[in-house]
Amino acid sequence: MTDVLLNYINGEWRRSSAGAYLDVINPATGQPIADVPLTPGEEVDEAVRAGMEAFESWRRVPVGDRIQPLFKLKQLLEENLDDLARTITDECGKTYAESVGEIRRGIENVEVACGAPSLIQGYNNEDIARGIDEHMIRQPLGVVTAITPFNFPGMIPLWFLPYAVATGNCFILKPSEKTPMASQKLFQMLEQAGFPKGVVQLVNGSADTVNALLDHPGIKAVSFVGSTPVAKYVYSRATANGKRAQCQGGAKNPVVIMPDADMEMTTRILADSAFGCAGQRCLAASVAIPVGEARERFVEYIADAATSRKVGYGLEEGVQMGPVITQESKARIEGLIGKGEEEGAQVLVDGRGKVVEGYEDGAWVFPTVLDNVNPKGEIARTEIFGPVLSLMHANTIEEAIQLVNDRPYGNMACIFTSSGAAARQFRYEVSAGNVGINIGVAAPMAYFPFSGWNESFFGDLHAQNHHGIEFYTQTKVVVERWPKEWSRTF
Repeated sequence: MTDVLLNYINGEWRRSSAGAYLDVINPATGQPIADVPLTPGEEVDEAVRAGMEAFESWRRVPVGDRIQPLFKLKQLLEENLDDLARTITDECGKTYAESVGEIRRGIENVEVACGAPSLIQGYNNEDIARGIDEHMIRQPLGVVTAITPFNFPGMIPLWFLPYAVATGNCFILKPSEKTPMASQKLFQMLEQAGFPKGVVQLVNGSADTVNALLDHPGIKAVSFVGSTPVAKYVYSRATANGKRAQCQGGAKNPVVIMPDADMEMTTRILADSAFGCAGQRCLAASVAIPVGEARERFVEYIADAATSRKVGYGLEEGVQMGPVITQESKARIEGLIGKGEEEGAQVLVDGRGKVVEGYEDGAWVFPTVLDNVNPKGEIARTEIFGPVLSLMHANTIEEAIQLVNDRPYGNMACIFTSSGAAARQFRYEVSAGNVGINIGVAAPMAYFPFSGWNESFFGDLHAQNHHGIEFYTQTKVVVERWPKEWSRTF
């Protein structure tokens, strides 16, 4: 008997009236661990209306008071970190250490949002014209929503929620139906933190629930993280309905390895980037481009690193990589590996058709390395979202940068080198919003926006820090004059 997950609407935990439920599957065991409701539109409407009612009073709460529950939330996240990390590992498949790291990054965003009294400040000009002063102030939007993915069920909701509520908005989360259990625990903590009813709400569901949020006139802004096709869809539908939208899409992240790179360090970092979280993160390295003499050494090193990586259930000691999220994902990834073979790539390390003893029903794809991938082929331009590293080769840094820029995505690009000149040229010329220099996962800290370019992002303002504050507020400009003769009449 599995748990039936609840919605959190207007300050109450409620069992949905949904006519359909989905199984939440532990991807390592293949066994169901919970049932998640596909919340119907009428319940979405109820949540939005509760948020609209709560907004009228919440927006009037001083910003210094609005952040007090966030301080409590930060403490609760720290106290419950182990339980939350184990939940993420069970529903998502990543290792315990990866789950802990994810929550730590989420906590950083809570901490930064607690600085809202400073971050939300506007600016002014006295005597912009003679006797006239002008001010720009920030005000909240209303009810906002976030639609979050399966791969970081603890962190990504915290990219959005703290900034939204700190700036005076009311927030509705629609988590991934594949990994909704972490959100249940997050909202239990939010309830303990003391937010007024209607300020934070949780609705579970799938595509129909998302559409109900995108179409509801009471929703003023939409945040999304997921694949590029869905990001385009969400952005188009949200903006067509007059909403603000920030939609993080997919990626095909390249890493350039120069001949002067420290090959041992580079390989260790790059293997963690490509195979960490089973390659299921939007900043996973998916293409490696050794330049010139780096080719022979890097190919040997990375093949060894892929072969020796320990795969298994993420709560067990020594495991370095867990399963992919579902059997459907496993089949898709293995099919793309086969497609790479058809296009002429050499399978240096083959992760297909393997199992972990004791967990034979898990969605296992082991680390895979494809060499001589055709830069113009389908496999070179498709987001695999699995533990597969494709190798291309270049003779010069200029050729490598051309390979980096010849792709539709622009989430991340990295270079490994001991040359400052090469690093600067790369940083200056690559078309990517997040750039790493001797870094394998160029994930911005919460003090910086999570940037993304091209088809990796749709919108203008990204998640985190100042971008988050700006996204969740609208600017109002006040121009005022107070003539002295008017004041004498009172």
